[in-house]
Amino acid sequence: MDAPCIAAVSAASDTALRVNWEGGGEDVVELAGWIGRTSPLLAPLRDPVLFRQPQIVAYGSAVGWGDPDGDLAIDSHHLILLATEQRSFKAEDLAVWQLRAQVTDQEAAEFLGIPLSAWIAYKAGAEIPKVVGMVCRAAVRDPVLFSAHLRPKMVGRARSSA
Repeated sequence: MDAPCIAAVSAASDTALRVNWEGGGEDVVELAGWIGRTSPLLAPLRDPVLFRQPQIVAYGSAVGWGDPDGDLAIDSHHLILLATEQRSFKAEDLAVWQLRAQVTDQEAAEFLGIPLSAWIAYKAGAEIPKVVGMVCRAAVRDPVLFSAHLRPKMVGRARSSA
């Protein structure tokens, strides 16, 4: 995935950025996990006064704080990855995932550990829990994870004679 350029940035909260991308589109990207779980280099961003002063740096390829040439920054590649992961997962996304995964409704429900009725409801437009979207996205990125937990139904087995 090519990292888009950042057209505008502002603080949406003490831990989230509102990012406008060149060519269109806007995301509110929550960075609390990024700041809290990465190197101590980002620890200064826990200060809400500093966090609320983001600026575009490196010709639109990053957001920085403080010294424009400093290390206190996040690049647009990671911003778009975080934004994509944080977007809600809709029925259309579920349909695309199922087509890409080439699984039946029953296989998808079993893979996710949910009742078939819940899967059908999600496909019909019911609100999809965040964890379902997370697992579907992770399964696309990691075929080993997908293969380790998928239990395909055997099609075409001879019926037993009774």
